[in-house]
Amino acid sequence: MSIGELSKRSGVKITTIRYYEQVGLIPKPDRSAGGRRMYREEDLKWVTFIRHSRHLGFSPDAIRSMIQLQAVPDDDCGPVNETAKRQLATVRERIAQLQALERELERIAHICDGGQVGECRVMEALNDHSQCESDRHEKIEGL
Repeated sequence: MSIGELSKRSGVKITTIRYYEQVGLIPKPDRSAGGRRMYREEDLKWVTFIRHSRHLGFSPDAIRSMIQLQAVPDDDCGPVNETAKRQLATVRERIAQLQALERELERIAHICDGGQVGECRVMEALNDHSQCESDRHEKIEGL
């Protein structure tokens, strides 16, 4: 199938499929006599696996590792489970950070009584990090 057909069937943009090839998540496809990429059903399976894994927040390195593990179906699945547990811990940390961010933004949004920007309490809070109730909202990956 063409890259366009793979894109349509997998729900993954053409540029993303090319990126997956570039970083080695999927093998470079065979080419037709005219130089067009020609994909197999197996490639559709991998692109769909990668898309779903990315939606769950797995890094390209973690996905690459899981793809390699799938090449030996009789091996122990412990490493895959550990990868999933690490991702779950990361998601839980992000949730905690987002909740701290939500609380801080809610607090800041409610301290303003209106008036002029030069005397705005929101601007004052944004200019002085020491006024924040928590540092937990800083450095949130993916935001």
